[in-house]
Formats: sequence, structure tokens, C-alpha cells
Amino acid sequence: MEATAFELVPTLALVGAVIVIAALLSGVVERTGVPQVAIFLALGAVLGPAGVAALHVQLESEALRVVATLSLTLILFTDALSLNLSEAREHRRLALLALGPGTLLSAVLYAGLAVWILDLPLPAAAILGAAVASTDPVLLKGLLRRRDLPAAARHALRLESGLNDVVLLPVVLVAMVFATGSAQRTDFARLGLDLFLLGPAAGVAVGLVSLATLEMVRRRVGVRRDYESLYSLGVAFAAYAAAESVHGSGFLAAFAAGLTIAAFDVELCECFKEYGETTAELALLLTFVLLGSSLIWTGVGEASLASLAFAVLVLLGRPLVYYLALAAGRVDPTSRHLVAWFGPRGLSSLLLVLLPVFAGTPGSEELFRVTCLVVLLSVLLHGGALAWLARRGEPEAATTEPGSVLIRADELATLRAAGEKVVVLDARAEAEWERRTEDPPEGVVRIAPDRPLEHVSALGLPPDAWLVLYCT
Repeated sequence: MEATAFELVPTLALVGAVIVIAALLSGVVERTGVPQVAIFLALGAVLGPAGVAALHVQLESEALRVVATLSLTLILFTDALSLNLSEAREHRRLALLALGPGTLLSAVLYAGLAVWILDLPLPAAAILGAAVASTDPVLLKGLLRRRDLPAAARHALRLESGLNDVVLLPVVLVAMVFATGSAQRTDFARLGLDLFLLGPAAGVAVGLVSLATLEMVRRRVGVRRDYESLYSLGVAFAAYAAAESVHGSGFLAAFAAGLTIAAFDVELCECFKEYGETTAELALLLTFVLLGSSLIWTGVGEASLASLAFAVLVLLGRPLVYYLALAAGRVDPTSRHLVAWFGPRGLSSLLLVLLPVFAGTPGSEELFRVTCLVVLLSVLLHGGALAWLARRGEPEAATTEPGSVLIRADELATLRAAGEKVVVLDARAEAEWERRTEDPPEGVVRIAPDRPLEHVSALGLPPDAWLVLYCT
């Protein structure tokens, strides 16, 4: 649909406002732990009919459909791309417990509650159960950045938030077939082929062809690393389009393409990770603004005692399920408490439940309103808990667990005093390096920021050493 000037200007203004506000408040969010989504829901409310009436989005809005589709595609792609496969293999038992007994049993429990409390038919209950079983990686980001988070809790939450959407998505898609009443006319063999073969196969094919092409161009003429980030983004959308063109699931294809890149091209993954996560997060925040203008508040405005009881039981049900699920995993009590409690529901839940809404599935608007209520309560409870943890602060001692963390000068001194192997790398941008007034101190190694892996490999640095990068 061709945009008019009236439509284009407000759209650009909205996108610009989201980017500017997200950037300006990023430090405040980091220090206070206040969820970004809460801020952008408030922004949507200010712009909506209850505020200045500059924005009014309805469920049938084409803009909402496009932004939601892009957001879910980017969520699945970046989740797969950011997945640490060696970590997943090393902690496969923990991952299986979190995704099997944890995620799937939660979805079954919530579906049962929906049938019992909301009197929903089983297909609709299955859609709702899967949607509210999804945890939001954006809301968990602040918790996962904490250095005092126990290792088991970090692994479980990171694996769950990165993988549970791709586990729950097929549940939603299959339940939609039954909810429309077309199950008797559906060829389930063909449906399984479309969902579990054509979609993922298209994603893998696009990922492999893209990587082979990139590698060939790299060897012959070279590719700027900043454009590799854009290239990866193009791969995500190409995978979605390729799968949809053969009637497969574009969302599963995006996940498969991201997983392919993660498995075969580590350098591209590292190059894309920060840019891709930021792009996906901005798309998510824009979606929250659109929903926050009016739609998400219908979860409160049209809530009944039954929907409120359902929402409360959903939030209380997760701890019960995960305490039981992790009991067999020999997880320490502190990690079990954290994993059981921190299952925030956010945009992932809303995007999953919007799929039947966009498909015109009967009764899907009611499912959307109930999901909105669950998400709002979760933002309040889990977001409040994260803000409380942020106010408590973190231990001052430096962590000795290898990983990617911010480190202060005193923490660097602590590591050296403890006898740890530490190599300091000067990774300043070329422009800043050229403007330097003195050379790096003795023992500091200069590496080119556009080819870090190549330089680190050439230097033959100890594989068990701390690599501390100075980049500003």
C-alpha cells in the first residue's frame, strides 16, 4: 500500500522518537533496572486516544501487522544467531529441562487453566497457553547482564529465552488450524511438511548460500564488517520470504537461518550480534508504542474476574512448574529460585497471540486481551523485581568466570593480583588510534578493530587468558 504524505510524516516521527528516546534513556534504564517496555508503553499511552490522540492503532491495522511480523522475524533470527551452541551442548540437560518440562508443561498447564477458568475451547486454550508460556528476552536482558547471577541461572534463562519461542510457535500454528474449524479438511502430513521441513529447509538453504557467497566475496575483494551486519539482516528477511514463497513458515525459516550462521560463521555472528540485537530491540519497542497507544490497555479495561484470576494463576504457575522441572537437574537452590520466578511475559507473548488475530481466527481478539493483561501484570511484577535488584547493586569484587563483561581498572588489578592470565588489547577505532598522543603502555597489544579474530589468532594468545579490550 502506497503511503501518503500524511501517513509518512507521523510514521517517521514515531520511528525517530523511539530511536531517540531509547538512546537517551539507555543509561537510566541500565542503572535503575526500570524496564524499557514500561517506558514505551507509557509513551504509547501519551500518544494514544487517552493522551494527545496523535496515534490510534487497531488490531486490523496494516502497520501493526507489518511491524509485528518484522519484530517476530527479528526475535527468532537474533535468538538463534546469539545462541552459544557450545554452551547449549555443555548444558544440554539444563536446556532440555527448561524447554521440555519447563516450557511445554507450562503451556499445557496454562491451556488447562484457560479451559477451566475462561471456558475456552481446547484449540483456543492451546493458543493462549503457548502465548503466555513465552518468556521475553528483552525484559531479561538486565538480569542476564548482572555479574553476580549464578552460572546455572544464567545458562537456564539464556537458553530458555533464546529457544522457547521456536518451541511454542508450532503449537500456535497447529492450534490455529483446529480453531478455524478446518481440521477435517486439512492434510496434516502437508501441514507438518510445511512447518517442520519446508520452512526450516528454506532457512538453512538461504543461510548456507548466503554464507558461501559472502565467503567467496571476502576472499576475492573483501567485505566491510559494518556491511556484514546489514548483510545478516538481509539474510533474515530473505529466509522469511523464501519459506513463505513455498508455503512454509517464514518465522521458523528465520530461526533456521540464524542457527545456520551461528553454526558456520562465528566471525559473522560476532559482527552482527550487537547491531542485530539493537535493531530487533528497536523494532520491539516500536511495536510496544503501537500497542501501548490503546490496544494493550484493553487487557485491563475489559478484564473480568475470570481473566484476572487466569492471569494471576499464570504468573504463580511458572514457579511451581520450574521448581519441579529443575529438581532433576541438580541446580543449586538460588538458581532454581531465580529461574522459577523470572519468566517475564512481554512482546514475544503478544506477537504469538497476534498471529491468529491477523489470520482472522474466531475468538482470537479475546485471547489477545487476556494475553495483554498477563503481559501488563508481568511487566509490573517482574519489572519491579528487576528494579529492586538494580537498587541493591552488585558485589564489588571482580568475577573470575570467563565471559563478556564490563570491567573496571580496579577489577583488572584484582584479576592480576589473583594470578589470572590477563592480556590487555587496544581495540580503539582507527580514527582515534591515529589521533593518539602516546603509544599504549608496555604489555598492551594493539589489534585492528575491524579484524579482531584474525589478529587474536595470529598473536597466539593463551586460550585460557582473560582478554581485556580497551576501545574508548
